[in-house]
Amino acid sequence: MTADRKTLILTAAGGSLALLLGAFAFQYLGGLAPCKMCLWQRWPHAAAVLAGVLALLLPGRILPLIGAAAAAATSGIGLYHTGVERGWWQGPTTCTSGPIAGVTPEDLLNQILAAPMVRCDEVAWSMLGLSMASWNALLSLGLVAIWLWAAATPALRTA
Repeated sequence: MTADRKTLILTAAGGSLALLLGAFAFQYLGGLAPCKMCLWQRWPHAAAVLAGVLALLLPGRILPLIGAAAAAATSGIGLYHTGVERGWWQGPTTCTSGPIAGVTPEDLLNQILAAPMVRCDEVAWSMLGLSMASWNALLSLGLVAIWLWAAATPALRTA
């Protein structure tokens, strides 16, 4: 199967845009506030969309490779977040729960009151047993492949 570079770039950047818009829809239409790690996953998608816009305007393989790196970054963050949700490893202490030994009641109360309301180690939504972070990781891996395909595809020359 052959595809032209422009179609591949539009597909990859459009995929990141769709995932980003989906995250905003869950937040603003679905009422699911994002945790800190959810927000971290959004930034590489924004970078991939920007790389896509620039790659449509400028020749070369660098911008599609930047798009691939951005998609890989958000996929990696999504995988890390999935591990935190499933208890495979500890997440950032600012958005997960942990042991409270050695803390005075006053310090504990201050930590609770200062803590964000959304925890990274709890799944807010899932489909087919996978959380949003898991879906982001998997779908973004697919976007990495499309970006790499775009980087390997020469631009069509017009006469």
